[in-house]
Amino acid sequence: MEKEEKKGCKLLPVPCPFQGHINPMLQLGSVLHSKGFSITIIHARFNSPNPSVHPAFNFISKPDIFLEQQISPGNMVDLVLLLNAKCQEPFKKLLAQTINHQDCSHPQIACIIYDEAMYFTPIVASHFKPPNSVLHDLVPEHYPLRFKDLPFMKPGSEEQTSQLMPNLSNTERSSATVFNTMDCLEQSSLAIIQHQKQHTIFPIDPMHKLAPESTSSLLEEDTSCIAWLDKRAQNSVMYISLGSIASMDAKEVEEMAWGLANSKQPFLWVIRSSQKIASEWMEPFTKNFKFSVRERGCIVRWAPQKQVLAHDVVGGFWTHCGWNSTLESICEGVPMICRPCFGDQNVTARYVSQVWKVGWQYENELERGEIEKIVLRLMVEEEGKEMRKRSRDLKHMAEASINSDGPSSNSLNELVEFIMSS
Repeated sequence: MEKEEKKGCKLLPVPCPFQGHINPMLQLGSVLHSKGFSITIIHARFNSPNPSVHPAFNFISKPDIFLEQQISPGNMVDLVLLLNAKCQEPFKKLLAQTINHQDCSHPQIACIIYDEAMYFTPIVASHFKPPNSVLHDLVPEHYPLRFKDLPFMKPGSEEQTSQLMPNLSNTERSSATVFNTMDCLEQSSLAIIQHQKQHTIFPIDPMHKLAPESTSSLLEEDTSCIAWLDKRAQNSVMYISLGSIASMDAKEVEEMAWGLANSKQPFLWVIRSSQKIASEWMEPFTKNFKFSVRERGCIVRWAPQKQVLAHDVVGGFWTHCGWNSTLESICEGVPMICRPCFGDQNVTARYVSQVWKVGWQYENELERGEIEKIVLRLMVEEEGKEMRKRSRDLKHMAEASINSDGPSSNSLNELVEFIMSS
């Protein structure tokens, strides 16, 4: 009945074309589709999502004239600025065509939901009738952050960063803000933001639990690692993944490898094929390393992460602290070793270690002896067992947030009402 009531309402999500941004937007689309809305994804041709994975959605690509190039922490600011510069006019034409074709047989546009990095969207939407909402990661108050934790990009990009940051933080052009967070994680910050803002906010997470069937990996997942996990003991495996952009150089990979080997703990390690590690170095290293770890280690190019973290043998997660990875780890009760690389990962790592206390932050240069110590500290020592208990407690709080009367579920229902009344 609920779907029939909203069949005439179309939502236009506009994701940013990077893995960590595409996931939550498509998850939000799946959640809102389950509430009866028609979903049309407006996406860049660069890193475009796979329509076959979401057969219930419509997909329209923008002619963004965006050159495909290697994505790295060093050029993220330039890429976002270029993307916004190239997309504004094509999106304006596309939106005009979509609105002009509305009739009784085509759903009316109820709302445009855009990623905070796609800040050209509300500028274009202001020329038309549809309300717009921004999907935003929460930026907390200063405590417990240090200056070095603030989400700056790589050194040398100050001019570009100063151009980008005001656009990312300006949510006042939107009718509402959907925050990709949970009340149990950031209650005080959400209360402050709600008091400061002139429009409504909706904290809705964990969206990957609200939309468990939604997936949008841009990389091919190697599911063979699940069979390897099935043979390990409970809470015994260290999982290492730095996400889809961050990476280590050859020396860091070597130190990580021998730190893991010397810890004698089973591990599942993601080393993406896009990481530029010289083959002449890898061949002798791989031979010696594999001989040392034998069946105790499993290395894949990309893993089905949500499935890995949900496996009961995974007892720790070495992570770059991207927001999606952090939420997925929290929701499965897996404690973390945090090694942030850029942007808001430093903020998240600080909260994981100092506020939620479900992980430790590794801040020094990677060195095999220190890696061995912190892995053992998490996996086998008493401190690690206590952290695992805190992680399970936080997991239960996250589960409660999406119960029928939980804060995230209530916020989702309020968002639906807001869209319908706009």
